[in-house]
Formats: sequence, structure tokens, C-alpha cells
Amino acid sequence: MTPAPDPKAYAGPQRVFSGVQPTGNLHLGNYLGAMRQFVELQKTHESIYCVVDLHAITVWQDPAELGANTRAVTAAYIACGLDPERSILFNQSAVSAHAELAWVFNCVARMGWLNRMTQFKDKAGKDKENASVGLFVYPNLMAADILAYKATHVPVGEDQKQHLELARDVAQKFNNDFSAPGFFPLPEPLILEGVARIMSLRDGQVKMSKSDPSDMSRINLSDDADLIAKKLRKARTDPAPLPSDVAGLADRPEADNLVCLYAALSGVTKADVLREFAGAQFSTFKPALADLAVSVVAPIGSESKRLLRDPAYIDDVLRRGAERARAIAGPIYEDTKRVIGFVG
Repeated sequence: MTPAPDPKAYAGPQRVFSGVQPTGNLHLGNYLGAMRQFVELQKTHESIYCVVDLHAITVWQDPAELGANTRAVTAAYIACGLDPERSILFNQSAVSAHAELAWVFNCVARMGWLNRMTQFKDKAGKDKENASVGLFVYPNLMAADILAYKATHVPVGEDQKQHLELARDVAQKFNNDFSAPGFFPLPEPLILEGVARIMSLRDGQVKMSKSDPSDMSRINLSDDADLIAKKLRKARTDPAPLPSDVAGLADRPEADNLVCLYAALSGVTKADVLREFAGAQFSTFKPALADLAVSVVAPIGSESKRLLRDPAYIDDVLRRGAERARAIAGPIYEDTKRVIGFVG
């Protein structure tokens, strides 16, 4: 016998939402860990991908750079393979439902929940009294980003799983507080198979990051072939040759990272890479890795640059995407207002 459906379950469409901040250069870790998967997801899911400029201003941004970075991220999205006709691409500030719903969630979420968010502690550091209020309530805005579209699935990495758990808590508390079972879905993390965790080229125990002060720590999607080769040539390693099996990479974080990078770029396993390069010195392995990285990154960088030479096209993609996003989020927010009891 088929069990009766849960009367509290969300019964709406399945929808994916994710976003990227327009701060600094996107790098190879962003592509392999997220953007490449976004391209695959658009083939099977209703997909909404956002440039989260509201999140960016939780710390001060130069206005000219913020606009330029928003267009650069949009160009990179398209250059990586996202289709603006198939997926919805837009910048967050163009859809007012994000900010409006975030205020509602500021009143639903509890201070204790936000005090447990480790990312605020990491970003604010010892000077948290001088951090912006926006940085503290950032997770509520992230919940609004997702739930403004009643998104059911969110591609997440390890550093965002806690925020998604908070979004689920906010959705559940809203549904309970306003006696609206199933009004907001409890979004599920979309853990994508085979996603590589790419580490810094300068420290194999630290994630590759666009906030790292050393540009040599990452391969930017805008880097040309010569710069990619230079960065990999100078990437930190150890003096031992590559082992013949994955177990031999234990306690060798920099070697493991470069092997992982080669595997991710070529679509094979680390074991496959080691079978090919067992016993090789890094003087042999690094040039092969550089050639592979250039073959993947250079076309993305070239296409991004081409797109950015036509800012009117980028702005039109964002405008049309925002219209489509508002068509989804607007009615959801109007329904939210009725549930709360707002008039008008």
C-alpha cells in the first residue's frame, strides 16, 4: 500500500537556486566546485542562478568595482556554459523580494541561531563589534534568496551547509508560526557527485579562495596561458616523486591537491592519474597539468573577455533574467504577505 502523503509536505515544483558573490576574480576552484555543476543542472532542473550583490555589500565595496564585478561574474557564468534562455541569470538587487523577505526572516530567525554561525565568526574575527549588521544577518538573506523562489534544492559546499540548515529552520518556523504547513519547502542540499575540493597552490591545507591576498594561490578564470603555467610551475610541492596509489598521497597535501586538480580537469579519478604518472617527478607532472589547465581555462577566459566587450549584452541578460525572476518571486512574496496578515 502506498503511504498517504504528508499533509505538511511542500507540493510545489522542484527548483534549484544558487548564487555567486561579485567580489574579485572567479577561480578554477569556483568552476570545478560549482559552476561546472550548474551547467549540468540546467539540463535537468528549473534553475535560477544569481549574482548576489546584496551579499557583497555586507563589507564595503567600491561602487565602480561592484558593477564591473557583477558583469564579470555574469560573463563567466555564460562562458562556462550557462544558457541565459534555459537558466535564469540575474543580479540579486534587481529583485526586491530578496530584501523584503529577508526582513520577514529577520523577525522569524532567532538570535541564538545566528550566534552559532561559524562564518560570521570567521569573517568578523576579533573585531566583531565593528562588523556590519548585514554580515551578522547574512544567513537570513541567504534563506530569503532560496525561499523567495520556493527553491527545493541548493547546490552547496561544506562552508555553506550550516547556512542551508538555517534556511530550513527558518522555513519550518515560519510555516509553524503562521499555521501554514507546507507553505515554504524545506530546501535540500544538492551534494553533487565527484565534485573536487580544490586547495590553494601555496598551501594544500587551505581552500583555493579569491580572498587570498596572494594571486599565486589560485588560477583565475581570467588568467592567460602563460600565467597559468607560471602559477603551476611555482605551486608548492614536496621533493618526493608521485606515488603509484592514492594511499601514497597521505600526509602530502600539496601533492594530493595537484593530483586532485589533474583528475578534476580530465574527468578521471586520482587513481587513474597516479597510474599514468607513478614515479614521475613534479618537473614532469606540472607541465602536463599546466597544458590540461590551459585547455580548460583559456577558452572560458577568452569567451568572458569577448562578452565583456559588449556590456549592453550583459546588462540585457541581467535585465531579462530579473524580469523572469520577479515573475516567480513576486507572487510568492504577495502570498507571504497575506499569510503574515499585511494589508495591501
